[in-house]
Amino acid sequence: MARPLDMFYFLFFAIHLPASFIVDLQYLYPPQLVPPFMRGLLNFYVDMSRDPLIGGIAGAFGDSAHLTWFKTFIVLEALFQIPVFVLGLRGLYRGSRKIYPLLALYGASSATTTLACLTTVIQTPSLPPNAMAKLAPGVTPEQRLLLLSSYVPFFLVPLIMAVDMALRVAKLAEKGIQAEDEEKWK
Repeated sequence: MARPLDMFYFLFFAIHLPASFIVDLQYLYPPQLVPPFMRGLLNFYVDMSRDPLIGGIAGAFGDSAHLTWFKTFIVLEALFQIPVFVLGLRGLYRGSRKIYPLLALYGASSATTTLACLTTVIQTPSLPPNAMAKLAPGVTPEQRLLLLSSYVPFFLVPLIMAVDMALRVAKLAEKGIQAEDEEKWK
């Protein structure tokens, strides 16, 4: 394959798009419109992982007023990331270089927001399994490992994408500058 990173990004978007609609964006949907299978999947995930963010905004741990910042990230996911996933899938499939600046912006934005989420997961108190209270925040070491294995790729892939796409844009800009300079001397 001539563009292995592009194929990797394409697969990342193809996986992330349905996951966003099914799990992440449930916070934004009117509860009566959430199909039972989606609610069940969310509940299963939160019961298994005790994700302080997704579980927090789902009300699994009581009041979520302290998660206003994360709720804002969910809105950003709906209004910016979802369209980027669709445009990115299309642009990457077609091999269009016009998509590079948008993917660089997406990568920088997503890596930044996911870093805040990772920090929250890392700072969530560790509790032994027998000390877990239904509404108290806290995770077992196994749950923290599960959460990190879930969040870290959603930090690293966009970070790599941001750097990769910024370098591609810089290379294209350099070619444009050279062509413009050559045109001046004709």
